[in-house]
Amino acid sequence: MRRKDDEKQKNIKEAVIKLILKEGFHGTSISKIAKEAGVSPATVYIYYENKEVMLQDIYLEYSEDIFDYILSKLNNKMNGQQVIEIIVKEYFIYIREHGEVFHFVDQFANCPALSNQCLTKRGIDNLNNFLDEMKERKVFKNLQNDNLKAILFYPVKSIAINSCIDENEKIELLKELIRIVQEALLI
Repeated sequence: MRRKDDEKQKNIKEAVIKLILKEGFHGTSISKIAKEAGVSPATVYIYYENKEVMLQDIYLEYSEDIFDYILSKLNNKMNGQQVIEIIVKEYFIYIREHGEVFHFVDQFANCPALSNQCLTKRGIDNLNNFLDEMKERKVFKNLQNDNLKAILFYPVKSIAINSCIDENEKIELLKELIRIVQEALLI
């Protein structure tokens, strides 16, 4: 039996992201992935049972990375204003520094046929636990977590991916957004 090689797997993941963003889920085949990664199609099957499993595994890994990244910047000793400022800024930074990964995760999250099988996610559970703790401490208003996440994340994404806004304007928009979110969510 052939051994797994971390570098080959990394190359496969990078090829998947690049091709999915370029050609979509249905336009991306195992043979195209293998060619882009510089491996044989048989090598891809060492790491992933099939294309669907591969996409789900890569999506789960990278979506977890997003939440882990943001949560690693927070602690329960911070006040609400600090928490909101850090979430907004760090999510923006993540999107800017990991653009391809972010767009892959975002595209995958909006594909019900594939994401329906990805319901158990540690990262989102950890984020929900953090939000619950903030509500229990009477820092955040007692809103449903899905609404809290929408208010915290979607406006940041909108600013970060808008190519018609220059960087200085984005920074100003983020500052204003932080104030808006703080007023909306903090007790």
